[in-house]
Amino acid sequence: MKALLDLLREHKGGAGGGIVSACSSHPLVIEAALREAARWNQWLLIEATSNQVNQFGGYSGMTPAAFHAYVADIARRGGLPQERVLLGGDHLGPNCWQMEPAALAMERSEQLVADYVRAGFRKIHLDCSMSCADDPPALTDATIAARAARLCRAAESARQSAGGEPPVYVIGTEVPKPGGAAEALELLAVTTPTGVTTTLEAHQTAFLNNGLADAWTRVAAMVVQPGVEFDHHKVIDYDPAKAVALSARIEHESHLVYEAHSTDYQTPAALAALVRDHFAILKVGPALTFALREALWALVDIERDLGISPRESLQDIVLAAMRRDPRYWKAYYTDPDSQTFDLQYSLSDRIRYYWNVPEVRSASGTLIDNLTKRGIPLTLLSQYLPMQYAAVRQGALVNDPRELLVEGVARVLRGYADACNPARQVTLRG
Repeated sequence: MKALLDLLREHKGGAGGGIVSACSSHPLVIEAALREAARWNQWLLIEATSNQVNQFGGYSGMTPAAFHAYVADIARRGGLPQERVLLGGDHLGPNCWQMEPAALAMERSEQLVADYVRAGFRKIHLDCSMSCADDPPALTDATIAARAARLCRAAESARQSAGGEPPVYVIGTEVPKPGGAAEALELLAVTTPTGVTTTLEAHQTAFLNNGLADAWTRVAAMVVQPGVEFDHHKVIDYDPAKAVALSARIEHESHLVYEAHSTDYQTPAALAALVRDHFAILKVGPALTFALREALWALVDIERDLGISPRESLQDIVLAAMRRDPRYWKAYYTDPDSQTFDLQYSLSDRIRYYWNVPEVRSASGTLIDNLTKRGIPLTLLSQYLPMQYAAVRQGALVNDPRELLVEGVARVLRGYADACNPARQVTLRG
């Protein structure tokens, strides 16, 4: 993680710049991120969340060790040397076990964090902000920090037994919960400087009381709310004027930057402003799979217009899988009148939980195979994927279904690459 720490130190030293954190387990999303990092000669940070990858498999079906091997395999095809790929764990804590008593939830969280570290993940976000079954509705800062220190101790122990670089830690959490808001949003309260101080002091005290002074020097970032979020249908854009005091507060901390969550769907100018204001780690997830879904649906339309559609399209199969197993969206899409629309087009993109369902994965492969064999006429490419059409006509992209999908995701990532590269930020501040 020396490269990440060096980058963050350079940012704090006035050089600016940052790093994008791609949070997805979809192979085409990871491949797009790897290619873009290779294109711009950047480091790539790939993160897995606690509900996506854990000791029980998570919704991806992968343990931390399996996810590491999975990313390494894709990296061999993506053109970026594996040593330039950094792995992080996001929201590691009781998130998956909130319905359990705190004692059991924390035991499982300790194993979770240890498994991540043993598997080679070295950027660890400790998030114990959520209440468990026998907790009060809201936890105190002292309790949150004490639990985070307990997980840090488990991570440090795992690293000592497994060897390798010591982990870099991120503390704090964003509001609302991970994955986008379940309710409609109008505006957000930006974290106050006092809130930053309270969180830092509580965590520093807890770390030092638990003999974690060395680990505290490796707390490199803090998650706060800069005033960015998205719900099903709209995006709250970053307003630098509302975050002036928050941005200034972190300048007093020599080794800390902010980590911005839920930056999905922000404009390139907003992303550049976030990095300038010391949000040097930009996390993105749903926006990447949303872009992939857009491109897949366009290919479904092309398949239909070519008259080669199977009896059930990929679109039909995905929606059937979501309705058969509603656990990943039922708490989000509660309006029956808009449910079918939201299943496909909500910005929270709960559809991302279903790409690994066997019949969905098979249907995706069939769609790509059908169009690879048939070929996509330029006229239909222009009709349904005009950005990719332009790139094909310029000779910058091959008219191949798989390449068209990767390019759909890559277009989103380029906004982040520009924001994180000081040499290109001048064009985004306009």
